[in-house]
Amino acid sequence: MKSVPRISETEWEVMKVLWAKAPLAAGEIIDALVAVDRTWHPKTAKTLLNRLVKKKALGFKTEGRAYLYRPLIKESECVAAASESFLDRVFGGSLAPMLAHFAQHRKLSADEVRELRRLLKEESAGTGKAKE
Repeated sequence: MKSVPRISETEWEVMKVLWAKAPLAAGEIIDALVAVDRTWHPKTAKTLLNRLVKKKALGFKTEGRAYLYRPLIKESECVAAASESFLDRVFGGSLAPMLAHFAQHRKLSADEVRELRRLLKEESAGTGKAKE
């Protein structure tokens, strides 16, 4: 896996907007953020856009006077990196205690239980589909 920059929780919000629809101008990104949470301030969003560009998570091109931003990293790459980091920090890299924790402390729906069983069955059968 290529090196994926660490992004903060608020940077995730900006990235989610761009993963959903890109390229976007800063104003469009700010509008999308405010639609979800009215407390977003334009200066904060612009600061985060600049940080994400410096981290090479976002790229941009100029179109007239507007900057159009686009992700340089895939959402799945960020999810994988954040998941690995969380697993390492909180559970010492061990998956079984993490699954046990969530199974004991969160109510799993019947569909979620079925999906976990399916994934575990595929993994134990060695089909590799669970990793996709």
